[in-house]
Amino acid sequence: MQLHHDFAQRLPHLVRPTEGEEQPNPEMVILNEELARQLGFDPDWLRSSEGIEFLTGRAGGHAMAYSGFQFGAFNPQMGDGRAMLLGEVENDGQLWDLHAKGTGLTPFSRPGSDGRGTLSSMLREYLVSEAMHALGVPTTRALAVISTGRPIQRGHVQPAGIVVRVAASHIRVGTFHLAAQTDYTRQLADYAIARHYPGCDYRDFFLQLMDAQIRTVSQWMRLGFIHGVMNTDNTTISGETIDYGPCAFMESYSPSTVFSSIDTQGRYAFGNQPSILGWNLARLAESLLPLFDLDLNKAMDFAQETINGFADRFEAQRKADMVAAMDASPDILSAYSAAMQLNGPDITLAHRALADAAAGHPTPARELLPEGDFLDEYLASSPDPSRVNSAMPRVIPRNLAVEAALNAAERGDMSPYQELLHAVTHPWEPNSTFESPDPNGLEGYLTYCGT
Repeated sequence: MQLHHDFAQRLPHLVRPTEGEEQPNPEMVILNEELARQLGFDPDWLRSSEGIEFLTGRAGGHAMAYSGFQFGAFNPQMGDGRAMLLGEVENDGQLWDLHAKGTGLTPFSRPGSDGRGTLSSMLREYLVSEAMHALGVPTTRALAVISTGRPIQRGHVQPAGIVVRVAASHIRVGTFHLAAQTDYTRQLADYAIARHYPGCDYRDFFLQLMDAQIRTVSQWMRLGFIHGVMNTDNTTISGETIDYGPCAFMESYSPSTVFSSIDTQGRYAFGNQPSILGWNLARLAESLLPLFDLDLNKAMDFAQETINGFADRFEAQRKADMVAAMDASPDILSAYSAAMQLNGPDITLAHRALADAAAGHPTPARELLPEGDFLDEYLASSPDPSRVNSAMPRVIPRNLAVEAALNAAERGDMSPYQELLHAVTHPWEPNSTFESPDPNGLEGYLTYCGT
């Protein structure tokens, strides 16, 4: 396995050298052996003291620089404050980032921070990102979680941990904000195009990454996933979902659902995610304006026209995804959306009930959607049971199950976590333990970013 430093070498102004802090007693908690082998790593070596030293950043790497609109306010200078790019590995002609989070202070750490993270927050990222991958959502992957042997204060004293994630890259919309301030936009765009959208000109680059992000967020909406912190620094150029801090899955359907403790105004509520994506992409277009056309007026015309078309573009993708999943017409999809609004059922159970109904068992759907006549219309359209079944997962990382597993892991018992991890990475397999929502509901449930 050869470790590359392609991003750092080609764009040195967008990184700072750093290394992970020495850890008191680092131990491998969980290793994604299948992913490790795909990347060319020997799992036994990764578990060794030398491998753990590498994964915790002791051999050095780079903190990546970027800016970001955070809850709508621009922060001109940010970067990896508790993470580092270890480097890239090549697989099937593509570079894959190895990125470790929780490794300690970096040149971009915020005042008063310690650069660390809780073991439970790192285990959450591992579990949810691997669940999203199993569900077919573009996402960063999780390679490993390592406990550091260090207690840290986060409300209460908790064990600290490090997660090592894998991504097609960690280039963000916020990376372009920073490049635009420092006249490196063209260099960064050329690099991003070569890595993700080869052969594109700058306009096509923007259109293709817009479509990539649309496809991703459309899948979020189908599954009831709420990211929780859709800042521009958490919007990737590759289209991958990144950063699983205050994320959660909605149960009772309501577009206004928010679980993030820091989203007090509901900016990133479930139903707002499409419009926020459009807003984030508009901020990217502003950073790319000089590349769209030498004539600024023409550049602005292209950007405005493209952003004006975002809503229709997103809605077309969302409808296509749901029409395919339901094996139904757009009219029937509209009736289903109205029924969801009217009845507010558990979104995962409602989707699964469609699969049951298509297979000749309509009772669950009638119980979940008692108001309205959607179901009769749907059954009359004769949806293909196998198509609907293959599109509707049984298991998602339900929030209270996740919390119970993480609490047990914090106490040293990984059995509940391993059981849940197996369930969410096999989401179409029947699993009576993890299919049902919490009977008491999720009122008052909050998620936190782990910093």
